[in-house]
Amino acid sequence: MSSVKTRSAPARSEGAGGGIRSLVSSFGGYAVLVFFSLVFLYPFVVQVANAFKTEPDAAANPLSPIPDPVTLAGFERVFADTGMPLWLGNSVLVTVVITVGRVFLDSLAGYALARLRFRGRGALFASIVAIMAVPGVVLFIPKFLVLNQLGIYDSYTALILPIIADAAGVFIMKQFFESIPVSVEEAARIDGAGRFRIFWSVVLPMGRPAVITLTIISFQSSWNEFPHTLVAVQDPSLFTLPRGLADLVSGSLGLGSQYPLKLGAAVLATIPVAIIFVIFQRYFIRGANEGADKG
Repeated sequence: MSSVKTRSAPARSEGAGGGIRSLVSSFGGYAVLVFFSLVFLYPFVVQVANAFKTEPDAAANPLSPIPDPVTLAGFERVFADTGMPLWLGNSVLVTVVITVGRVFLDSLAGYALARLRFRGRGALFASIVAIMAVPGVVLFIPKFLVLNQLGIYDSYTALILPIIADAAGVFIMKQFFESIPVSVEEAARIDGAGRFRIFWSVVLPMGRPAVITLTIISFQSSWNEFPHTLVAVQDPSLFTLPRGLADLVSGSLGLGSQYPLKLGAAVLATIPVAIIFVIFQRYFIRGANEGADKG
């Protein structure tokens, strides 16, 4: 009996030590995550706080997360002293058209690459993947030359047409459509459905997770699109929110930091994307999970 007790004591000691080490390890991991979360979120907190500050308070304490006093003067000036309403209208128009266009065109192209068999299909898909690896800044000058030669420079067409379809969206839709069983389409074809009817009424509804994911990504990217506007338009009446905010930051309002006005405009520009993501977050996560399961 004594030997049994002697052997069990070290085992309990080792178990207790292992539990302590596991607890310390977990605490350390969470501490690191919290630290980097704060580092990531603090600039956004400072942005929101400065939007509610007075000019003297923002200039004296730009990194303070607490406005003293709290005021809405910055937001009032955004609409009174800037072109925010015009920029907002332009962004809504451009974003909606680009998002709808990308979802439709990228889905069509993805379905064609996933199901249709034609000469050069592999080379075409390889080219699309290669385009994804090309830095956008490399295409600035060619894009400007094309827009200028076509006579659409400095217009809504120039803002929309060059980015109404993108390689990443085609890639996403192709990969998802390939996970859908071909037997579903064959059954629809036996019932007399044509190719487009099969795509529109059968395949596209089944690709709802990918469509929602592409919609969120397209809305976010087109709403925040700034580099393309630099080479597409110069007329202030065609500025979208990112271009207008860049104009504010560059000092178009004159002297002074004017942090409440500038950061208030940035907060207002962030709200639509945040709302869209919050509304469709569960669909986005569900789509990613279903895509991983199918893969």
